[in-house]
Amino acid sequence: MTTDTIKLWESEETGSQFMIFSFSKITDATDNFSTESKLGEGGFGPVYKGNLPDGQEIAVKRLAANSGQGLLEFKNEILLIAKLQHSNLVGLLGCCIEGEEMLLVYEYMPNKSLDFFLFEKSRRALLDWEMRVNIIEGVAQGLIYLHKHSRLRVIHRDLKASNVLLDTDMNPKISDFGMAKIFDPKGTQANTKRVVGTYGYMAPEYAMAGIFSVKSDVFSYGVLLLEIISGMKNAGSQGLGNSLSLLGYAWELWKEGRCHELIDKSLHGRCPENVALRCIHVSLLCVQEQAADRPSMTEVLSMITNENATLPDPKQPGFLSLLVSSQTEITEETWSLNGLSITKLEGR
Repeated sequence: MTTDTIKLWESEETGSQFMIFSFSKITDATDNFSTESKLGEGGFGPVYKGNLPDGQEIAVKRLAANSGQGLLEFKNEILLIAKLQHSNLVGLLGCCIEGEEMLLVYEYMPNKSLDFFLFEKSRRALLDWEMRVNIIEGVAQGLIYLHKHSRLRVIHRDLKASNVLLDTDMNPKISDFGMAKIFDPKGTQANTKRVVGTYGYMAPEYAMAGIFSVKSDVFSYGVLLLEIISGMKNAGSQGLGNSLSLLGYAWELWKEGRCHELIDKSLHGRCPENVALRCIHVSLLCVQEQAADRPSMTEVLSMITNENATLPDPKQPGFLSLLVSSQTEITEETWSLNGLSITKLEGR
């Protein structure tokens, strides 16, 4: 471990609540990273449930040797999320770095992630209308905090259903800040040659040209909102008419005045249709092709919660259809603006 790295972990920048865990303590907490303790796997690596000696439950992300993410994202997550405090953001308790091992320790979310419920028919039925509204509004509140009220002003860049965790009461918490960027509040957009994120949720200007702004997160939120109302994935879902994506299908139905067909069948008769249709309308405003046309997250939340607000008609969404059967996570190793040979994109 370098002197600079030690200074990073010990810096007061990470806040007084941040802890440095020993590898042996994490090993004990996770029963030596046993199969029974494993919660899942993400781009960063496997995630394990653990129990500290005081009884506190934790979730541990262990950097995989073949992960496209590395020390840069590891540092980024620590320096960002340790400073961010909001009820709709997951809490980072600390980290561990020993030799080649790099681990992040979070508060444990007993109800896993939103995608666990949303994209499996029997579990999706458990998400009643009140839960979905709570998740929709909670994620919006978390993004408003990141974009407007936090002292860092952060663009998440990888908002998706699997990065929305659910606590005991099914309250949403945005997680995974390894891809996040701090932005200048006086600026409107930035450019990167290193495009990271997940196709299906990425704004077209970011995926194709590396241009990102708060409106990139708004686009991702619009996709997520549409998924929550419909119970379908943007990419890889069946029965989307003539479209390759949920966005395309939603746009088809919007033009034909049939948006009510998007509402999840498990919600029929159990939700106010006018409010669900308003959410679909707002989602289409969020995913408009031109970033300047998209509302801010503050405006988004106001439009969702204020039934008397007049909504403008949406313009065509930014269609970015990935020709694979599922959403694909993009990291530095798998895709960059200088190497487009990995994945074929089709603009519509």
